[in-house]
Amino acid sequence: MTGSTSILIVDDERTLARAIRAYLEESGYTVEVAGDAESALALLPRFHPDVVITDVRLPGLDGIALLRKIREFDPAISVVVMTAHGSIEGAVEAVKLGAFDYLKKPVDLEELKLIAERAHETNTLRQELSYYRRRGTGGPSFTEVIGESPALRTVLDQAREIAALDDTPPVLITGETGTGKGLVARTIHASGPRAAQPFIDVNCTALPATLMESELFGHERGAFTDAKESRLGLFEAAEGGFIFLDEIGDVEISLQGKLLKAIEERVVRRVGGVRDRKIDVRILAATNRDLEREASQDRFRRDLYFRLAVLLLRLPPLRERGDDVLLLAEQYLRRFGAKYGRRVHRITAEAQALLRSYPWPGNVRELSHVIERAVLWSRSDEIGPDHLSLTRPVEPPLAVPSEGMAVQEPTAELPLPGGQPLPPRGTSLEQWERTLLEQALRESAGNQTRAAERLGISRDTLRYRLKKYGITG
Repeated sequence: MTGSTSILIVDDERTLARAIRAYLEESGYTVEVAGDAESALALLPRFHPDVVITDVRLPGLDGIALLRKIREFDPAISVVVMTAHGSIEGAVEAVKLGAFDYLKKPVDLEELKLIAERAHETNTLRQELSYYRRRGTGGPSFTEVIGESPALRTVLDQAREIAALDDTPPVLITGETGTGKGLVARTIHASGPRAAQPFIDVNCTALPATLMESELFGHERGAFTDAKESRLGLFEAAEGGFIFLDEIGDVEISLQGKLLKAIEERVVRRVGGVRDRKIDVRILAATNRDLEREASQDRFRRDLYFRLAVLLLRLPPLRERGDDVLLLAEQYLRRFGAKYGRRVHRITAEAQALLRSYPWPGNVRELSHVIERAVLWSRSDEIGPDHLSLTRPVEPPLAVPSEGMAVQEPTAELPLPGGQPLPPRGTSLEQWERTLLEQALRESAGNQTRAAERLGISRDTLRYRLKKYGITG
């Protein structure tokens, strides 16, 4: 418990109140004392304690009436009642009205301290849960997912059926980086019967392996060196709603067994805890990896893969969505034009052709960045090819041989766009790609952003490919 924790003692026995105050202040608490309920109520707006410890019998308003008024002032304040006279009837009534716990007089100071600690920890967990619930409300609808291509419509129809379920089985959303897996996950939550419940988004790539177990499942006070208070895990925070495990393929094998138990049995155990806690949570997961292949190569638990993939949604890459790229580009044009106060109203036919032919390795996310940059660079009311900073895929012209002319076989020196030759015969695509990545990193002095720009891909795509080949940049 830290010194920032505040406790209000309400008791007309001044000797006892002073003893409690001295004991708790020695333990690092901030403590105030009031001799009656009226004085305590006057202190609330200024002191705003985390915990109130009050006698049931007080002059004037008794402890039960004080409890009711504290609940009206702030229901998050934990109240502990003290009772004497050989009866706990008043304490039982107080607990029914929302008191956290009760103590019998004469008070055991060590017991009082332990109850105060538990009351504060419970209050902290309630506040965390309230935060996650507030953060989880609201979200996109299927009408906000832009695209008319058959490939996308099929996936969205499946997602609508999933969203309509209350007892949703685990859903695995697959697709390349930037295809909108997170958007579809949030839309499933926001369009279903649990829309008012939390949606907890967990980026499995961003969480260090050493912290992931504590983040997902929570921990008890004292579980490790810095665990000074109990902490709610993200699975518990998602109670009643959805937890979205983004890039689930990056979770360490050592933690996957605990994930499997949480999903199958709907229980979690906090780090340092001794009991399982039931959870009512729906599971959404996403990955840009081929988890089935990863499982066959023992890089991902096979049983966890099959448990996650009860329902499987595959998001098509942007290059397979036809004119959706133009619909999305127009949407981003309006959004970024308004954001930056630029009067850019149209995309030229040449720029549209370039958008349509570009392969979009970074998908929708890359398109968003490209249009945002184009809006900032444009000095007129339109976006042309130069503003996009994209290299149009170029195919070498085919020479039609005249009669008697020998047809030349293609060689390793056949130029690529930008004048670069093809690699020697026998070089695999993987070897070539790895060489290009390493070369771009060397020429960019290890700067991934510049390396991605040199290669004409997004930084997310670069990071994915570096990880794929085990290249450290």
